[in-house]
Amino acid sequence: MEELDPRQTPRAQAFALWMKAPMPMVTLSKTLDVTRLVRLGRKPGLKFNLLLCWCIGRAAAQMEEFYTLPVGDKLVRYGNLAVSTVVALRDGGIATCDLPLSGSLDQFRQDYLDLTARVRETGAPYDLNGDYMVIGASALPQTEIDGAVNLYAGFYNNPFLAWGKYRKTFRRATLPISFQFHHTQIDGGHAARLLENLQGEINACRA
Repeated sequence: MEELDPRQTPRAQAFALWMKAPMPMVTLSKTLDVTRLVRLGRKPGLKFNLLLCWCIGRAAAQMEEFYTLPVGDKLVRYGNLAVSTVVALRDGGIATCDLPLSGSLDQFRQDYLDLTARVRETGAPYDLNGDYMVIGASALPQTEIDGAVNLYAGFYNNPFLAWGKYRKTFRRATLPISFQFHHTQIDGGHAARLLENLQGEINACRA
């Protein structure tokens, strides 16, 4: 990772405006058509949340802004992306698991299955240290939700997506999803583009 001079980046004005703001996080919500992922998730070795995390990483990788993140009082550029998912533990607790964005769905699938199994067995989070900008993700498949706002405590600036149980009709499946981001990293227009990219990746997903 590389520390940047914010004044020499397209985020110069946003850095000046939002880095010291008491609440610089913004949340957008959108309902996605996830019919394709539901159908693909029926195949052996595939899961709906695995596929959605893959599509999230692919959507973010199309945008240069997602490789840059405010960290502390600095602006940092990373060379790689990862998606962090929440794993339910055997004792009823939870732990996070960072999944590196791979060049192929097959590799991402293997990492997802291996790393989430490790977290579930050990009860310890799996964190990717170093050159990864991590996108947080959390699923609440027990119930349908319309939206979510993540905890903001002034130290976790990473983008974060949350969703509940998808909703099925006779032919389609839809999923409301919330996307929270730090205004220094991106603007609302970037966030809207990320959500559009995500729908495009879902539509194009092949397994």
